Formats: sequence, C-alpha cells, structure tokens
Amino acid sequence: MLAESRSWGLLHQVRWPAWLEVALAVLAFDLAIYLQHVMFHAVPALWRLHMVHHADLDFDVTTGLRFHTLEILLSALIKLAVVVVIGPPAVAVVIFEVLLNATSMFNHSNVRMPGWLDRLLRWLVVTPDMHRVHHSVIRRETNSNFGFNFSWWDVLLGTYRDQPAAGHETMTIGVSHLREERQVDRLLPMLAMPLRTGTGAYSIGSASDTERSPGGSPHERGT
Repeated sequence: MLAESRSWGLLHQVRWPAWLEVALAVLAFDLAIYLQHVMFHAVPALWRLHMVHHADLDFDVTTGLRFHTLEILLSALIKLAVVVVIGPPAVAVVIFEVLLNATSMFNHSNVRMPGWLDRLLRWLVVTPDMHRVHHSVIRRETNSNFGFNFSWWDVLLGTYRDQPAAGHETMTIGVSHLREERQVDRLLPMLAMPLRTGTGAYSIGSASDTERSPGGSPHERGT
C-alpha cells in the first residue's frame, strides 16, 4: 500500500486498466518466485535452507507447508523487493499470496488424476505429477520443474522435465544423503539441518551429477 500510495514501481509509469495491472502483477510475482526457487537450488548456502523442504521422505500436502523459517523470511523480503520494483495494487499481492498457498497445497498433494487431465492442466498450472519430479532424489530431476503456480516458466526457460526416470510409482523421494536421517520430521532437528548436515551434490552447477552404485543404477553422490 505504501508503494502504491507513493507511485513506486514500473506499473505506475504508464496508465493501465485495473484488471491488467492485477494480471501483470500476478505474472511478475510468479516469475519472481520461479527465479527465487532456482536461486535456492543454485546457491549452496540457500540450498541448505531449502533442503529442509526436500528432505521430506513423503510427498503429500504437508510437504507444501514444510519450509525453513529463514527461507520463509528471505522469500518475504524478496517479495517486498518485487513490490517496490513493480508497484502492484495491494489486491494483486493478496490474490497472488492466496494462489501461491493454494497451489502449493495442490501441487504437493499425493492425488492421482487421469493422464489426460494431467496433460491438459499442465498447459496452465503445475500439477502434482509435474512437481513430484522435482522431489526426486536424482539431481537432474531435483533441478527441474521449479514452477509453483504456472507451468510455462519451466517450459520457456528450459527446466521442464515431463516424467521421472523411475516412474511415479517407483521413484524415490527426498535427498539421498538424508534418507537415513532419523529426525527429518522433528522440528528442532529440521531447524538445525542447515548447520549440521552437508549439502550433497544437489546445488545447480555442482561438479558431480550422478555416480553408480555397486549394482549399476545411478544414485546421487551424498557428500
């Protein structure tokens, strides 16, 4: 509301219809969240925080709520910066926050839907099957499908992956070097996780992608 009252941001440089301002602002916020998500995978220090989200051994609606407190605070600061840059109407920010939380619940849910419906919805939104790929233990799959609301950012920016290599029924969820961790679902160990565990080889740009287990199947390097 402060940015709006003081005419801060790009949207105040041209007179737009109110509905178009809201639509453009929601799109801008969604792109910013996509880029933020990529950044939290690319910077090892930020990945340590985001790793709490990926360490969940199950993929269900509760995963959509599982974020480290510091990641939530950093995300809020990033969104405040976007507000200053684009100057959205306050109602657009509210709409986006409602969408973001609702779609986070949806695309982390373990619902099964017909293949034709999943393919249809993927033209617009991130579906549970699409986002489940992102929670694979395989690094190249973890570093794909970063979108939360709209699916087209991954397609346009080259980070889209259609299906997990192992298939949805048999894929492994989580972070490989934390799968044996006994306290990944306890509050205090989760909050301490960024300090007490390694990052593994999940950060974008890591020197190692995969290594082979003695049985010959690819597994992530847990360092």
